[in-house]
Amino acid sequence: MTIFRIQTLAPNARRRSCRTTRFFDTFGDFVSCARRGHVQAAALEFRLGLKLSVIWLASIAVSLAHAQTSFQLEGAAVWQSLNEVAIPGDTGTRFDLVKFGRGPKPGLRVYVAHKFDERHELRALIAPLAFELTGEFDSAVSFQGASFAARTPTTAGYRFNSYRLTYAYHMDPLGDLRWAVGFTGKIRDAQIRLQQGTTEAAKDNVGFVPLLHLRAQYPISEGLGLRFDMDGLAAPQGRAFDVLLAIDAQITDELSGYIGYRTVEGGADNKTVYNFAWLHFAVLGATLSF
Repeated sequence: MTIFRIQTLAPNARRRSCRTTRFFDTFGDFVSCARRGHVQAAALEFRLGLKLSVIWLASIAVSLAHAQTSFQLEGAAVWQSLNEVAIPGDTGTRFDLVKFGRGPKPGLRVYVAHKFDERHELRALIAPLAFELTGEFDSAVSFQGASFAARTPTTAGYRFNSYRLTYAYHMDPLGDLRWAVGFTGKIRDAQIRLQQGTTEAAKDNVGFVPLLHLRAQYPISEGLGLRFDMDGLAAPQGRAFDVLLAIDAQITDELSGYIGYRTVEGGADNKTVYNFAWLHFAVLGATLSF
């Protein structure tokens, strides 16, 4: 003979089971509670879970609505007004590469930025810069342990590549002024090289430079605006400043262009290297946002 046993839960235990429904198990618990006759409690739990799901999805949608990715390409004509060098910094002969030529030389920059919401943004930069100049020294020069004669044709090579990652926090607008502050991590890849006949010497310098970031935009008319963009910091070891002042023009909803002036100034003074340069850029660029 088969005996059927029906095991029941205490009322409090059954109510507790239906009340402790987890958000991600709501539908399964709804079915379980409904089978035991607790349809009203299960329905309340299910509606709560549904509301939370809607709120969660809405928050994601709002965040995505404010997210924006942009690509920026900048071309430039580059001049130098100062480029003093001594290698080593304490015993090398000091000379100025400006005497070999001021420019212009071509420059290029590529930015990729992503704005996660209204406040937070990451921006990456690749900025290669390298050129060669030919001239003569007025007097003999000692550079990186090699001697270079006066009044002899000499080729000077200058490289200052920059790779940066910037975090920017967008502040509350001040009237029509939009602005952001942050910090930048910069990798400097520099080289100064001299060649005179068969004599050649070079000094490479690769290092990390922390910088502060400041940015501001101000509309001046329909579709036009002023933009200020700066990475910079000064310390006892040296200084580095990269400042842009440009006029932005909105061409379409996704595409804008700009024209302006950029200056890069800085250097270091220590026993290993002495180099201070001041470069000037006439820039033309375009930004694609989506």
